[in-house]
Amino acid sequence: MVELAKHYGKGPITMGIISKNQNIPIKYLEQIIIPLKRAKLIKSVRGPKGGHMLAKSPGKISVWEILSVVEGKLSLIDCVVDDSACESSAECLIRPVWGEAYASMKKIFEETSLKSVIDSS
Repeated sequence: MVELAKHYGKGPITMGIISKNQNIPIKYLEQIIIPLKRAKLIKSVRGPKGGHMLAKSPGKISVWEILSVVEGKLSLIDCVVDDSACESSAECLIRPVWGEAYASMKKIFEETSLKSVIDSS
C-alpha cells in the first residue's frame, strides 16, 4: 500500500516493481492483493501497461482500513471485542484496561492516513 501511495496519480504499478521496491515476495503480494481489491482499496488494470493502483487517494485511506483487511482481527485479547470469548468477561478486573488500550490503538490507526505515513518517511 505504501508503494501504491507513493505512485498515486501516475497510473498502475506492477507487482514486480512493488516486490522489488518494498522487498516483499510476489507470492505474499498475490495473497494480500485479493482482499485489498475486495475491500475496494485498490483496483487492477489488465494489459501490457497494467498493474495495481489505489482506488482512492492516500489521504482517504486510514491505516486502520488496511490493517483490518490484511490482518483481520486486531484486538489485543479476544474478550475485548467478543464477550463470549471468556467466561469471566463480566467480572474481569483487567478487561477494561485492555479495552482502553484497544480503543487507543484503534483511534491512532483510524486517524493516521496512508498519506501521512508516506509523508513522514
